[in-house]
Amino acid sequence: MQASEQVPSIQIGEPGVTVEAGDHICAFYPTLAERDEILLPYLSEGMLAGEKCIAVLDTDDLDGIRQAVSGQGLPSPKDGNQLELRRSRNAYLANGSFETEAMLKFWEDHVGAAVAEGFPFARVAGEMTWALSNLPGVDQLVGYEAKLNRLLPRYPQVVLCLYELERFDGEVLVDVLKTHPKVLLGGMVLDNPYYLEPEEFLASR
Repeated sequence: MQASEQVPSIQIGEPGVTVEAGDHICAFYPTLAERDEILLPYLSEGMLAGEKCIAVLDTDDLDGIRQAVSGQGLPSPKDGNQLELRRSRNAYLANGSFETEAMLKFWEDHVGAAVAEGFPFARVAGEMTWALSNLPGVDQLVGYEAKLNRLLPRYPQVVLCLYELERFDGEVLVDVLKTHPKVLLGGMVLDNPYYLEPEEFLASR
């Protein structure tokens, strides 16, 4: 099932803001409170719409996130697996390192399974501060982000990548912009004029 076969736009929790199936969005936040102002409505909108919601977060307090999403006034989900929360160390850093192809397979498997289970759409979020660790492979971050764009059209999904602004250096953030077609800024999702197609970006590395 291709992304283009689905409803053309979805709500992401910002009033009046919609995104297209297949969008790959970066969002920058200065504090954890502001991260939650982006993340929680994004997930709760997906829950209300009956979508599969998958978030990989760089925190040990997944129960707190789950409770916060549930506290958005949501009815009980019809499927107990609708909201899937994972820690970065069990996904991005499984086996103590980051491997681009393994993580792309992770998303392919999980989003593909959601579609097979009958969910009409997958709403994905990834908190990217795991890349600031000293573990092997974290230098593959922006190459991974570029290659992720090739996966997105295969399934009806949207991917939101969350970057803590003060912790990433400017050079990395420039490359992050080059690998995301859309950016969430000031409550709006904007086309990113700095975006490069995967082939062009990877050829420049």
